[in-house]
Amino acid sequence: MSGIVSIYATFGSADEARRIARTLIEEGLAACANILAPCHSIYRWQGAIEEAAEHAAIFKTSAAAAERALARIAELHSYDVPAAVLWPIERALPAYAEWVTGETG
Repeated sequence: MSGIVSIYATFGSADEARRIARTLIEEGLAACANILAPCHSIYRWQGAIEEAAEHAAIFKTSAAAAERALARIAELHSYDVPAAVLWPIERALPAYAEWVTGETG
């Protein structure tokens, strides 16, 4: 394993995604966040099928900081049940992995 992970999360607005990404980077919980173009989500919520525009983000962090980063996303997020999942990174360029772990302790 590389020692780094990605966290994929969706947000109700680009502003919220940027605010949370900046907070995690400022707090040393993520080295980088990519905020992706708006996506159209279709989901079941409280017994009804819903549709909404959302903004996805991918946070790059160390395995050591991942649980704290997930908890911080949940704490800052506007959704009652935020979608935030951890993707393990099996391999990465060594210099990149060193940068991510260096930035996230």
